[in-house]
Order: sequence, then structure tokens, then C-alpha cells
Amino acid sequence: MKIISVVGARPQFVKLGPIKKVATEVGVDHVIVHTGQHYDPMLSDVFFEDLGIGAPDVHLGVGSGTHGVQTGAMLGALDSVFAEHRPDWVLVYGDTNSTLAAALSAVKMHIPVAHLEAGLRSFNRRMPEEHNRVLTDHAADLLLAPTQVAVDHLAAEGLMNRTKLVGDVMTDVLFDVRAQVASRPSALVKELELTEGQFYVATIHRAENTDDPARLRQIVEALATLDKPIVLLAHPRVLARAKEHGIELAQGALVAHSPLAYPDLISAVVSSAGVVTDSGGLQKEAFLLRVPCTTVRTETEWVETVKLGWNVLANSAEDIAAGVSRARPAETTEAPYGDGHAAERVFQELFDNASIPPEDVR
Repeated sequence: MKIISVVGARPQFVKLGPIKKVATEVGVDHVIVHTGQHYDPMLSDVFFEDLGIGAPDVHLGVGSGTHGVQTGAMLGALDSVFAEHRPDWVLVYGDTNSTLAAALSAVKMHIPVAHLEAGLRSFNRRMPEEHNRVLTDHAADLLLAPTQVAVDHLAAEGLMNRTKLVGDVMTDVLFDVRAQVASRPSALVKELELTEGQFYVATIHRAENTDDPARLRQIVEALATLDKPIVLLAHPRVLARAKEHGIELAQGALVAHSPLAYPDLISAVVSSAGVVTDSGGLQKEAFLLRVPCTTVRTETEWVETVKLGWNVLANSAEDIAAGVSRARPAETTEAPYGDGHAAERVFQELFDNASIPPEDVR
């Protein structure tokens, strides 16, 4: 069997890690295509290195641009890649422009598409990610859901016949990396001379939080007044918007720092008192590491983290302050994101469905 994985952004590189590992173990011909959607080395190259993925087989180098320009460039480039390789499956990940472009290109070429992390919903149609994930789910031939909640969403949309619950592959890689970093101190703690358990880690990058200068200023000022140092791992979008809006990121309790390699990020989160983020992936990683999270959004796809008390939604300075200073949540043994073997189940589903024509999978 031959599959093509199409990735382009940091969360997808993390998910690719365990897929690459299992593909090698079971002898699948696995072609990795990097669209170039994230092209900063700290958001791209280091993940391939640190997760043992190796260099991608194809790098499209599309770079930045508007949603239409970026997605269109990917579509044009992927057509020729798929025509050359003619895989049994195109595997797409998550909810980025890379995800949608790969799904559209493949289905129009009658190549079966499997969507990893299918069924997530924020129900916020202002989010470009929401459109990407819904359109991809309805185009794909096999929907690989990470949670029962995701399965229920797909069933409600009439897609149950294509849906399989496999668990979350990010759980697979997180458990591996957590074990690797457990015996060594956090490089971020050492570099910034922080005290274990006496600082927060933050990431803010979504358009709704960075494009409006008043909104970005509100968030920065809220972080700057927290009761402990908070290290903002500044995504290029944040740096560009802050510079454009004349907002100083390093102020008060707020310390601006470049993004971290994935193992260093996990080590920093484990050493922290809490996380403040608008990233979907980091919400879930914080939960799996049992570190309290405050999410600067009005909704989340990872509703289990909120239900179990390890995540709260915060949309104002007061909400953020209350979120980070809240009492530690009650411990839980619930595992809504799986047992660390999701990638193995992914390949079992790909094998089981490989001979089924796309119209029958639907």
C-alpha cells in the first residue's frame, strides 16, 4: 500500500510523527508532502528533526498569502504530485488550508482521502479552520475521529458510514516525548532563570486575537498584569501584528520568546504553573500533561478539557486573570483522547478500507 501524507503546519507535523513511525514498522510506502504553509524553521524544520520524521519527500514551498492565494497555490502543485505517485490513500491532517487543498485535489482525481482528526467542531463559522474541517469531512472517504464527541458530530451530519473512532495521534507522540524529557530540566527555565512551577507559558496566534489592534493590545495588557512571569512563545503572526500595531510584547510580567522545539515546549509546559493559549493543540497537550489551561477563545473543539475542569475559556482580561489563578482542577483518570496507540488503529483502518471504492466508503 502507498499513502501520501500532506502537512503544512506545526500541529500537523506533530501528528505526522507517530504516523511515520507506524508506516515504517508495517512496511507502507509513505510519501510525505510539506506544502510550506508554515515556513519558519522553528515552526517547521525542527519538528521534522525532533520527531524523527526526516526531510519531507516533496516540499511545495507555497509560503504565506491570503486564504485563496495560498489554497490555490497548493491545489495547483498537489495535482501534479498526486498524478505522479497515484497513492492508494491521501492522508490529510486537521483543519488548515493544506488539509482542504489536499482533500479537494485528491477527490477530484478519484484518489481516496482519509481525514485524520475528523469531526472536530467549534460551531464558529468565523474561523477559517471550521470551514476547512467541515468541507474536508464532507469530501473525504474515510473519517478518522479522535474522540466520541467527534464521532457524534459526524453522525449528526449524516457521515457515520465513513467514520471510525481511532483516538488522537497527538496523544501517541506526547506520551513518547513526555517520557523523553522527564529526566532532564527545562531549557526554557534555565535560559530565563525561571522557578519551576512559578511561571506560565503562552501562545497566541489566531487571527481573531491578533489582527484587531485593540484586541491584541487587550490580551497583551492582560498577560502583562498576571501574578507570575508569563513567557509568550511568539508565533510570527504575533510578532508581525504587534510591530504593525505598535504594541510592545515585553512588558510587565510578559516575556516574549521565540517558539520552542516540540520537546522543549513539552518540558516547559510540564515545569509551568499553567498555560494560556488560543491553540487547539496546546489545550489538549496541557490536559494530557495535567497542567491547567486558560484558552483565549469563546469556544473550543476540545470540549472534554473544559468538562473535566482542566481548561477554561477566557474572553476578557478579567477572565484570563481568573483562569490562571484558579485552584488546581480535580484529578481525573478519564482518557478521552485515547491510549497512545491511535496511529496503529489508523493503519488498520487504511488497510481494511483500501480495496473499497470511494463511492462504497461513502
